[in-house]
Amino acid sequence: MSGNPAGRIARGALNYPGIGSTEHGQAPEGFPCLVARTYLGDGPETYRRVAQGILAWELQKRSGLRVRTDSDAVVPGARVVSGFGVGPFRINAPCEVVWVHRPVPGDGPQSSGFGYGTLPGHPERGEEAFEVEIDAAGRVVLSITAFSRHSNWFYTAGGLLARAAQRHVTSRYIEGARQLAGES
Repeated sequence: MSGNPAGRIARGALNYPGIGSTEHGQAPEGFPCLVARTYLGDGPETYRRVAQGILAWELQKRSGLRVRTDSDAVVPGARVVSGFGVGPFRINAPCEVVWVHRPVPGDGPQSSGFGYGTLPGHPERGEEAFEVEIDAAGRVVLSITAFSRHSNWFYTAGGLLARAAQRHVTSRYIEGARQLAGES
């Protein structure tokens, strides 16, 4: 999508190479990649709770980010602006959903989740994906995959701080998934 159709919460187009790459696990050349995998529990009920939460922006909401979106459900093309910080020191991170996998009927091995990419105004350029899977033994695992580079000199100058912030937010996403897994 390009431009700013009426009602869109973020302007512009996806601004990085390799759009959709997190769906298949291959980051574009020159983009550092982060992969975090976490065991969440066992069974189809756990899998479905986490999948439903991921597809309703719950990892972002439970991470402590302020979340504004033009769609309550994660769908291709949906835009979200996550914000962190306080007052005038708030950083907004606009993104657009580039792929979605929904749960399928049955209890066999499967995965669900989504990937979204950065839009102009985000401190990074790249993509991040949140996917939960259940294997044949019923083990439920969360995978978070991200590739990115800093969007401008300002964020490049604060590179170590930016990477520490990314690791912190990833740990908060994992905590949100653990909360979802433990709910009944």
